[in-house]
Amino acid sequence: MCLAVPGRVTKIEGEKAEVDIGGIRREASLELVSDQGVKIGDYVLIHTGYAITKLDEAEAIEILKAWRDVARAELEG
Repeated sequence: MCLAVPGRVTKIEGEKAEVDIGGIRREASLELVSDQGVKIGDYVLIHTGYAITKLDEAEAIEILKAWRDVARAELEG
C-alpha cells in the first residue's frame, strides 16, 4: 500500500522544497507541481519524496485529522 501525506512548505530552492510533516522536516521535489504555483506556506501532498499536488489548508487539515484518528484507533486497540 502506498501512502501520501500532507506537509507545509517551509523553504524553496529551485525545484526542491523543505516540507514540514508533523514537525519533521523533509526534502521534496516540486517537479510534478511546477505548474501549480507552490510557494512557502502552501500545503502539498508528498509521496516518495515528490510533491504530487498542492492542497488548500482545509484539505490538509482534514487529511491530518484523519491520520490522527487512525493512529489513535490503532493505539487504543
